[in-house]
Amino acid sequence: MNRKTIRSLFFVAALIVVGGYAVARAQTPTPTPASSPSPLASPTPAPVSSPKVKGAEGHLELDDIIRVEVDHFAEWAAGNDPTKLVPFINGRAIRGNYPEEIHPDKNRLHFHLEITPENKEVWTDLLGTPQGTRRPVTFSVGLENQSPFDSVFDQSHPLPLTVISPVYGVIAFLVVFVTLILLIWLARTTNLIREPGDCPMPGKLSPYNLGRTQMAFWFFLVYASYLTIWLITDALDTITPSLLGLMGISAGTALGEALIDSGKVNATSEQLQSLAAEKQSLEKTVPELQSQVAELNAKAALTPEDTSNRDSLNKQLQDSRTRLAQVTQQLQALSPSAAAGVSKGFLRDILSDSSGYSFHRFQIFAWTIVLGIIFVSSVYNKLTMPEFSATLLGLMGISSGTYIGFKFPENK
Repeated sequence: MNRKTIRSLFFVAALIVVGGYAVARAQTPTPTPASSPSPLASPTPAPVSSPKVKGAEGHLELDDIIRVEVDHFAEWAAGNDPTKLVPFINGRAIRGNYPEEIHPDKNRLHFHLEITPENKEVWTDLLGTPQGTRRPVTFSVGLENQSPFDSVFDQSHPLPLTVISPVYGVIAFLVVFVTLILLIWLARTTNLIREPGDCPMPGKLSPYNLGRTQMAFWFFLVYASYLTIWLITDALDTITPSLLGLMGISAGTALGEALIDSGKVNATSEQLQSLAAEKQSLEKTVPELQSQVAELNAKAALTPEDTSNRDSLNKQLQDSRTRLAQVTQQLQALSPSAAAGVSKGFLRDILSDSSGYSFHRFQIFAWTIVLGIIFVSSVYNKLTMPEFSATLLGLMGISSGTYIGFKFPENK
């Protein structure tokens, strides 16, 4: 055999071996790896429905109890602290106003609405600037530092917030109105805020007194404001220290004016009595002296002694007549005219003295009006008595002191 034939045989043998191995490999089953069991999937929790305020019973009013119904409240309370819930009015949390009763099984909460130091500012904003006895507001509940629950009482369906109880509001209005009418009536028909003493002209009234008028002004403002604030907020301790100072300045002005006027009246009265007694004595002395002079002149012949006596009597008579004229003039000057003690109208009485309109009177009148406007604005908008600064009280005190100082030379 030649080499070429041998190579052919080896080639055929190799093909046979390779083909057998491939057939055997294809027929042998390939083992598959055992699949590991998949872990059990944890069950997906059912979604918890969001709580929603769907009802409210009672009056939405300070110092009243309101019962709130919340859908899905029991589910929410299971994972949260319901004792930290507070009411939300107009989207603002009434902090510190936690529920007094919690009934998760009935989906109910009970709140006693009240003012605390934490929520005083919110209540002031809600109740201040009242335009009626009630105002519409949105209402819900929620945690203090979170958003409130959804609520049916939204902008489209608000709840009425009672600012002033209608019954007590009517009673308070009648009390203030009757007090004002009584004050005005007494001021116009009596000497309640007028100059003391009787009017010299029958059927007329004395002039109005500035100090007493100012005191009556502040009395009524404080009286009506105190009643209004109590009616809305139930607060009793609303008189501020600065307000006491202002009322003290007003009372001091009236008291100082009364003391000055009283001193003037007493001094004038004593002087009038003294001059009247002197005039009465002179009116008796002058006729007696005239009679004595006439007797001496009736003698046929006058001795030197008679002549000396007559000259002395004539001099006494002349002096007495001169003094009588002086006393009469002083009495007329000290005796007030009938017109001076009669009212000429409210503004003219309090702004003028015997010399006419006075700036020191106008000054105290103007500052009283300005502070009165500030006072009413604070009560209406903030439901609090204003806290006047020491500087402002000092300014009012200077005005009052100036008025008192000018009262000394006044002769009204």
